[in-house]
Amino acid sequence: MARRKVGHTQLEAAPLAFGGNVFGWTADESSSFDLLDAFVDADCNLIDTADVYSRWAPGLKGGESETIIGKWLKQSGKRDKVIIATKVGMEMEPGKKGLSRAHIQASVEDSLRRLQTDYIDLYFSHKDDPDVPLEETLETYARLIQQGKIRAIGASNFSAERLEEALQISEREDLPAYECLEPNYNLYDRSDYEDNLEPICLKYGLGVISYFALASGFLTGKYRTEADVANSPRARMVKPYWNERGFRIVDALEQVARQYGTTPASVAIAWVVARPGITAAIASATNVKQLGELVRAIELTLDPASMDMLNKASSA
Repeated sequence: MARRKVGHTQLEAAPLAFGGNVFGWTADESSSFDLLDAFVDADCNLIDTADVYSRWAPGLKGGESETIIGKWLKQSGKRDKVIIATKVGMEMEPGKKGLSRAHIQASVEDSLRRLQTDYIDLYFSHKDDPDVPLEETLETYARLIQQGKIRAIGASNFSAERLEEALQISEREDLPAYECLEPNYNLYDRSDYEDNLEPICLKYGLGVISYFALASGFLTGKYRTEADVANSPRARMVKPYWNERGFRIVDALEQVARQYGTTPASVAIAWVVARPGITAAIASATNVKQLGELVRAIELTLDPASMDMLNKASSA
C-alpha cells in the first residue's frame, strides 16, 4: 500500500490510521489483538492512541488503550511494523494534565511503560495549554528527542493562531517543530480545518492525521433514530449531528456507496483521504468485518461527480 510522508519526518504512513480509543472500551483485549493483527496484515501501520484513553468511560481511569497496545506489541513482535502515535495533556486525574515540563516528562515515562516500548514515533500535544509557555513545552520535547524517547512531535486541538505561533518559535529558537496536526475533520466538520488550519499546514509542510473521520460513527449511516443509539456508548457523541444537514450528508454517502458497491463509511473515509495535504484519516472498528470496510475505503478513488455531490451535500 502506498505510504504518505508525515511532515518532514522519516515516518511514512498508510492513509488509514487505527483509532485506538476503542481498545479497552468497546473492544476487549482479545478483540483488540485480532483487530491490530488484521490491521497490520492489511499493510496499514499507523496506530493512534492517547494516555487518557478511555478515561471518559464508566469504570476506566485512562491508560487502558496504551496498555492493550503494549501487550500486543510484546506478544506479536511487530513493533518495527507500526508507527505508534500517542498523546499527552488531557487530564488523567485531578491536577494531572497540561504541557508543563514536569507533566510531559512524567507522562512520557508512563506511556512508554504501558506501551512496553523504548520509543514513541509520534508524540502529540493533545490540546493547547495556555498556562505553559510554548517554549517550555518545545524544550521538553527537544530533550526527549535527544534521549531517543520520542521521534517526532505533533499537535492536536490547537487553534490556527497558536499552532503558527508554536511553529514560529521552533524556527526562531531552533527547537523541534510540530510535524503533524491532528484535527477534527470529516464531511460534517469541515470549516475550521479548511478555512483556518489547512493553510498553515500547507505553508509549513505539516502532515495531517484527521480524527473523527466518521463523525463518531454518524457517517456510517447506522444512527438515524433514537432506537439506533438506545444502547450505544456513542449516543452522546452522535446526537449533535442529528439535523437536516447531517442527514443530507448521510443520504449522499449512501447514494455514492450504492454506485460503488461499498458502504457509506468507506465513502466518507475516501473523501477525507482525497483531500490534498491529508496524510491519513483515523477511524475505529470493533470487529474485523468493520475494519475490512475501512481498509477498502483507502483503496477507493471517487470520481469528480461523486466528490461534487458530497461537497454540495455537506455545504453549510
